[in-house]
Amino acid sequence: MSDEELYRRYLSAKDNNALKTLLERHREELVFFLYRILKNMEDAEDIMLDAYAVAASGTTKFSGKSSFKTWLFAIGRNLALKHIRKRHFLFIPLNEEVEVVESNEGRPDLEMLKTEKNQMLYDAMGKINPDYREALHLMYFESMEIDDISEVMGKNKKQVYNLISRGKIALKETLQSMGFDGGSNI
Repeated sequence: MSDEELYRRYLSAKDNNALKTLLERHREELVFFLYRILKNMEDAEDIMLDAYAVAASGTTKFSGKSSFKTWLFAIGRNLALKHIRKRHFLFIPLNEEVEVVESNEGRPDLEMLKTEKNQMLYDAMGKINPDYREALHLMYFESMEIDDISEVMGKNKKQVYNLISRGKIALKETLQSMGFDGGSNI
């Protein structure tokens, strides 16, 4: 059954199994996408759940103009940006120590990046403009089409094409500055 059919089934019959199936299908990729925005796995998981809660409540209408996944990612992105705006006003007292995590254990997002090249790519992605990073992530890691990326990011197609093009250039320059010489196919 398609995502859209499952979502309609959930809304019309309150079939919790349909919502559970949707959660299982998109949970990990939505968390990873949100982690790229928030830089915090716990916040990404919380926002993922909030995005599903918004979808489950039916307060934000799914028009069917895009895929369910695109709509869900747009909800998640908006919630993540709202979270960042709220967090911007928080601060850490000067007398409080900040905990530094040395281990990657229990961090599935980092365990996926085991090879040196992947780690370098991951680091380089973190150094480029956030809009470039988001567009490239949606295109290459989430396999979204330009129309879907446009909807998730709230930008028109031309802006998305520009972000991807500039993002590739910025990523290539960043990788080269980090000493990566993997050819010109970036």
